Amino acid sequence: MALPFRKISKTRGRMRRPHYKIEAANTVLCKNCGASIKPHRVCPECGFYKGKNVVEKEEVKETKAATKETTKKVAKETTKKSTAKKTTKKETKKETK
Repeated sequence: MALPFRKISKTRGRMRRPHYKIEAANTVLCKNCGASIKPHRVCPECGFYKGKNVVEKEEVKETKAATKETTKKVAKETTKKSTAKKTTKKETKKETK
């Protein structure tokens, strides 16, 4: 097994690393509404793919509205639980007396 002749310094190793970077996602414009979308996917704004209406816009709105309602309900339930008053040791002693 080969071993390096000398230790590679931190600077030398870090100089090599700029090439290991994340590239921006490739996006295209929707031909119908002009929204920026990933290629080869249905537009979430208008529901068009390759110039054809694949998903009805109302369906997209309904699913978004349904998910928003469920997230709001969950958020309300969690805030109710977290805002419940917590009793301290002093308060419990006062209640027992």
